[in-house]
Amino acid sequence: MAARGGRGLVPLLAFLGVMAYSLAMGVMTPALPLLQEGMRTTAAGAAWTLTAMTLSAAVSTPVIGRLGDLYGPRRVLLAVLVIAIVGMVVAASAGSLGVMLAGRALSGIGGGVFPLAYTIIREVYPPERTASAVGLMSSMLGLGGALSWCLAGPIIDHAGWRWLLWVPVMGLVPGLVLAWWIVPATKGALTARIDWWGAVLFAGWLVAALTALTQGLDWGWTSPGVIGLLAIAAVLLVAWLLVERRVAEPLVDLRLMRRRGVWTANAASLLSGYALMAGGLLFPLLVQLPERDGFGFGGTATQAAMLQLPASIGMTAAGMMAGLLDRRVGSRAVLLAGAFLTAVGYGFVAFQHDEMWQLYVGGIARGIGLGLAYAAVANLVVHAVALNETGVATGVNTLVRNVGTSLGAQASAVLIAVAATDEAGYTLGFAVSAGVMGAVMVLALIVPGRPPRVREPAVERCASAV
Repeated sequence: MAARGGRGLVPLLAFLGVMAYSLAMGVMTPALPLLQEGMRTTAAGAAWTLTAMTLSAAVSTPVIGRLGDLYGPRRVLLAVLVIAIVGMVVAASAGSLGVMLAGRALSGIGGGVFPLAYTIIREVYPPERTASAVGLMSSMLGLGGALSWCLAGPIIDHAGWRWLLWVPVMGLVPGLVLAWWIVPATKGALTARIDWWGAVLFAGWLVAALTALTQGLDWGWTSPGVIGLLAIAAVLLVAWLLVERRVAEPLVDLRLMRRRGVWTANAASLLSGYALMAGGLLFPLLVQLPERDGFGFGGTATQAAMLQLPASIGMTAAGMMAGLLDRRVGSRAVLLAGAFLTAVGYGFVAFQHDEMWQLYVGGIARGIGLGLAYAAVANLVVHAVALNETGVATGVNTLVRNVGTSLGAQASAVLIAVAATDEAGYTLGFAVSAGVMGAVMVLALIVPGRPPRVREPAVERCASAV
């Protein structure tokens, strides 16, 4: 540890970095109805402001994890923070949807704080405290969401939705200074390689698939454009799989993914990410939907924010408790409990959404459940790999979760649009999310009860003065 900071300040900075990223993600969700109107776009188009960031994070996160191994986490962390800040400024200043999406895509590179933070935690904390630290890390997602919802409503109602985009900038600029001061410089592994082709092909097939999903309503599901995009996605997916099997250091290590403790946790991350972002889209849109025929609440952005606040606090508290629960009952039981609570919450609001108190009850159950599930899958991955695999394994886990969040936003927007009535769309969206978390319960039963302890190879790290 470098002398400029204290040993405990390094993981603290990692926690704050994750929270800042989740804040940048969360501030947009309550503003989606107004952004849709201001940018003169559709619900699916507005959802792309979420998808652009999560998709960018999905592609860049494993690459950043590998860059951290190659050049050392400090240098990479500083670069990631600078790029994220630039992206946020571009999005906040954008005069068109296209420019805003470009800025949000740059902001998504900030998702690289996840693998860097997990590696820092594993290096700084003793093994017996790793689970608690990882749980606390996951709770930062909820805390960032809670802060974003506290700020979003009043800012939208009194200053305008565009001011929301400046909030993460004001948080990350001091964070950049702290990172420069606190994080120690370490030597990277000069033999590491970056799978650039894997990253390009992965981005290509995922963007093509999501664009087809988004444009299916406007172009027609059997139109040449949609069919062509799906064909392109299929070809690029096959090419990506071939590349990943042949390169020495792939973007996604398919051999690592075959471990039962890893692939089950990653599948659960994918589905949990879907459930997180589906609710982030459905709840605020429902609250702000004009009241008609006994459906919709005609609420303000502040009311939508207050609805999400208890859920975010519940997610934060659950993440903090997950480490203690992991030591007592194991991460499999924590994941099972989290998936059950989330499924119950979504199932309840799928059929009971006429009163605000019903949304509060379902939302709180969803928040607590996702807090437990997120912490559990992170711990399962960390415990299933060796120390020198932590960066790439958690990078892949974050990639998979971000793919899930991208699907959650876009698929939920499409479900609302394709339904015969608004109410049917929201009911279907909530029900699908409940079913998704039911699948996570099945995965939890497949996860090894106590992940086998992987032998930790000796890794030499040389610290130098910052």
